[in-house]
Amino acid sequence: MPNPGIRCSLRLAQRDRGEGSMSYARGGGDVSPGNKMEEIAYHVVRSKKRRKTLMLKIERDGRVVMHVPYRTSEREVEKFFQQKRTWVKKKLHEKEKNIDGREGRRQYVTGERFLYLGEHYPLEFHEPNSRRVRIALSHGIFCLNRNHVSQARELFIKWYKERAREIFAERVSYYSEKLKLYPKEITIGSAKTRYGSCTADNKLFFSFRLVMASYPIIDYVIVHELVHIKIKNHSQRFWGYMEEVMPEYKKYKKWLKVNGVLLDI
Repeated sequence: MPNPGIRCSLRLAQRDRGEGSMSYARGGGDVSPGNKMEEIAYHVVRSKKRRKTLMLKIERDGRVVMHVPYRTSEREVEKFFQQKRTWVKKKLHEKEKNIDGREGRRQYVTGERFLYLGEHYPLEFHEPNSRRVRIALSHGIFCLNRNHVSQARELFIKWYKERAREIFAERVSYYSEKLKLYPKEITIGSAKTRYGSCTADNKLFFSFRLVMASYPIIDYVIVHELVHIKIKNHSQRFWGYMEEVMPEYKKYKKWLKVNGVLLDI
């Protein structure tokens, strides 16, 4: 396995344009629910103009971006980030809450449509039966047990996670063999905007929400994170290798940036 490096996250993997721009994923770990360590990834954009100060900004899509003078050392960058780390955590948390509470979320009523593998399927309710099936996708329709309407969201999440475990395991296995890049383990989580990530010790994390997207989008995220086993940053070398193994990756990356908001429940 490759030597440990920094953690990289797809949510913050939008490539910055501009001379000398780089991305980092440092800053130590946070204890998130489940007692898993989670680092905050951020981009560094170096400017050759007359910038004299360091500025930290959180973009609308959730990227943490730091604008710094061109010759600022990595140590100074990291020190500045640590000073602002509590503020960043607070703002990211607020953004997650805003996403979670925004208008337009799914309604659990007859005819509401739910995404799965890039296709929309309508919801219908059915009467309880001896099989005790609470939710199922059958003949192009999501069927929900009428006795469990109050648990609809939880049942959908559980169903999506089960499908994600099956599909992602198969796709990771396929691309691992193809690229000769092997993760230590795969975990399915519930992140709202971070669709995939790769830790320093090559553990891959994917959001169950990604299973709502089509196979090409799923494959893009999986390949992206597998490539981080080989290249632990978002440098020109990383994107060059991505283009080599997945020539149309830019199209899928753009789709996620524009349509990621749809991958919600």
